[in-house]
Amino acid sequence: MDTKHVSRRNFIKGLTALGVAAQAIPLVNVRAQGVSKKMTVALIGCGGRGTGALDNFMAAAKLVGVEAAAVAVADVFKDRALNCGRRHGVPEERCFDGFSGYQKVLEQPVDIVLLATSPNFRPLHFAAAVQAGKHVFMEKPVAVDPPGARRVMAAGEEARKKGLTVVAGTQRRHQEGYLQSAKAIREGLIGNIVGGRISWCGGALWFKTKDPGEDDAHYLVRNWTSFTEMSGDHICEQHVHNIDIANWMIGRPPVSAVGFGGRARRKTGDQFDFFSVDLDYGNDVHIHSMCRQINDTYGGVWEEFVGTKGTAWGGGAMKTYDGTRLTLPDVAVASGDPYIQEHVDLLNSILKNAGLNEAQNVAQATLGAIMARTAAYTGQLVRWSDMAERKDSNFYNLTLAPAAEDFEKGPVTAPPDDVPSVPGHA
Repeated sequence: MDTKHVSRRNFIKGLTALGVAAQAIPLVNVRAQGVSKKMTVALIGCGGRGTGALDNFMAAAKLVGVEAAAVAVADVFKDRALNCGRRHGVPEERCFDGFSGYQKVLEQPVDIVLLATSPNFRPLHFAAAVQAGKHVFMEKPVAVDPPGARRVMAAGEEARKKGLTVVAGTQRRHQEGYLQSAKAIREGLIGNIVGGRISWCGGALWFKTKDPGEDDAHYLVRNWTSFTEMSGDHICEQHVHNIDIANWMIGRPPVSAVGFGGRARRKTGDQFDFFSVDLDYGNDVHIHSMCRQINDTYGGVWEEFVGTKGTAWGGGAMKTYDGTRLTLPDVAVASGDPYIQEHVDLLNSILKNAGLNEAQNVAQATLGAIMARTAAYTGQLVRWSDMAERKDSNFYNLTLAPAAEDFEKGPVTAPPDDVPSVPGHA
């Protein structure tokens, strides 16, 4: 098959069957058509990832030919909001702070909202943005517990009904090598996937100790990567990328999880240092999921899938069992930087009214990570139906506290430091 001359329609059909939105492929550059378009953007969450996302958005706007302007920002901390606002020309009166600052942003006449707070706030902020009629870019993961993930799914469906574009920070779905792998797997280059391994093993992230006199709410926000209640644990906050790729390549989320993990080196919070989980995707397809955040240990970030004809690495390499390297099909991307490309796809979808909506994909990946975490924390076999369908399950309404709404109501109490879950007792 001459993949260089595949029609765009057939190319997109193949990707869509794997769960890739047709709009993930860059549409025609509007600048080349002589079209001028102005769009406004706002940022909620002015930390490192949030400010990076706003920079990526501005770079994408230049590629697409959109005249973009940042008109509002919000962060729990006033200094972060002001610093980000000054960098992008946002007037001080539209640099909002506090736990309700997101509400003031959504009151502004803004086209697109970037959501980049800690993950525990994502369901609340996303639902509010959709209700306000905003197009959304939201960072992964999108929840820390099952009710939160289901809330994102529901808001995603509401966004679809409203014709809003939703793009998630699972940037691998916008990366050339991964798009090539998805298309090649769909075309049967390695046959049917029968198993595989996914990994995000690396060093420890930063952590913050509590300042004298600091209230629990601001301590939790500053130290969010240490608390499951804020981040979902690193299997959710970081390893969600790999789980998302497994879902994408296999074409469905896992049906159950069983595994283990533990805490050995962390200084604050209540998260585990490592996880090892068997993800059962049904039809005898199993993926070994492993992730670790411990310094001075062997690391690796990758996805490997075993097929009936050969093996594939998520980022673009494939070979048959006799060692022959397979040539991957061409795909078209406007930027070699997937962090920029995801915003290119966001803007192109809005310009063409194409309705790109990644809410379900990222919510399913997040819920899969929550399922895996719950299996390790409890030592139990946890099923997808426990998370998403069975209201009589002990896990269906498993809600972490403090919840996002609690931060707006008044003082919150942080979970105790260095008290992790104990399998068989949690």
